[in-house]
Parts: sequence; C-alpha cells; structure tokens
Amino acid sequence: MQNITIAIDGYSSTGKSTIAKQIAKELGYVFVDSGAMYRAVTLYALQKDFISIDAFKVDDFVKELPNIELGFVFNPNLGFSEIYLNGINVEKEIRTMEVSSFVSRVSEIPEVRRQLVYQQQNMRKLVGIVMDGRDIGTVVFPNAELKLFITASPEIRAQRRYKELTKRGDKVDFNEVLKNVQERDYVDSHRKDSPLLKAQDAIEIDNSTLTLEEQYKKIMYLVTMTLEAYE
Repeated sequence: MQNITIAIDGYSSTGKSTIAKQIAKELGYVFVDSGAMYRAVTLYALQKDFISIDAFKVDDFVKELPNIELGFVFNPNLGFSEIYLNGINVEKEIRTMEVSSFVSRVSEIPEVRRQLVYQQQNMRKLVGIVMDGRDIGTVVFPNAELKLFITASPEIRAQRRYKELTKRGDKVDFNEVLKNVQERDYVDSHRKDSPLLKAQDAIEIDNSTLTLEEQYKKIMYLVTMTLEAYE
C-alpha cells in the first residue's frame, strides 16, 4: 500500500495534534507538529529577550534564526515525538500561556515562515507523514493526498485549553484563555504571509460536539478511503 501525506490544518486548541498523533501511530507514520516548531522558535525569542509585551526586536531576532536548530525525537514512553530546541527537550516549556501569547506574532514574520516551511517540506522525504498546523494543506504540502481542516467554537476551544493548563498546575483565568484563543484566530487568519485558510480540497470537521473516539473513527474512515484510492 502506498504511503500518503496527511495535512491537518485548523484553529488553535482544536486538538489537531492529538488526532494527528493517533493517526500516525495507527499507520506507523511519522508525526510532525508544525505548531510546536513555531512555539519553539517563540520560546527562543523569549529566552533571548527579543520579544516582550512592550517591544519586538525583529531584525535582531531574524539574524539569530540560523542558530536555531529544531528536531523531533520519538519518546517510546509517550508514543510520539517530542520537540527539541538546540538539543534540549522543550515539549513542556512551549505549552505555556506566555509562549501562546507571542507565537502568532513570531509566526507572521516572513523569514520565520520561510525557514520553517523549508524544514517541513524536507520532512516529506520521510516515509509516510502526518503533519498538523495552519498552512500545511495550502503552503507546505499543497499536493497532500488527504487534507483536513479542524474547527470548533472559540468557547469550546478555550474550555479545552483552560482544562489542559489547570490540569498540569498552571494558574490561569478562563477569560484570559478565551481572549488568547480569539486573538490568535484573528492574527493567524489575517497575516499577510501564509494566513490560516481552509484549502479548497480540504474536508472540514467541526469537533465542537464530537468525542475523541467519534472524531477518531470519522477521520480514520477518511484515511482508509484515501489509502484505498491510492492503492
């Protein structure tokens, strides 16, 4: 059976990474969380004081991009690959509200997008890949055999994100989380370079009222049909 590329796009906190991991594990494919790559670059910018609430030293930051090395290392205990920034596992550090608050601003920088898209496209050389993000089906892999666009209401997504953060001990306010979700939606959809758009041939799935199992079965049906079409 021929291996295919599965592109999963959609809004923040829709569970794109969760379903992408499930599919990759089921198929024995490589999972790439493109959002984690942008979060890792944002973390680097924060660590080096290139970005803050008051300022963003864009030119200085862009000069540093060649010094940012990203990679994914499979964790057998978790069953998926974790992201490494310059040789250090930052899977937990990139999931904070601080990083979430700045990632859209970092992601809209053309030089950042060009560098990460180049890295992502090179990953296509891997055998069988599932990649999630915001421009995978439109920019990174426009010829992907299966494209999905995941969505849900802002309130539902904020509830999921709030639950995730509080479960791991972070002290956050729900209204702050909701505001962050809405702001990211706007920035991601209105940036000039590779805005968040549904590819014309993508299949849209609103998971506002779907359980994880219902979503998994629905998407795996689409995956199966696609694989059979390319036999």
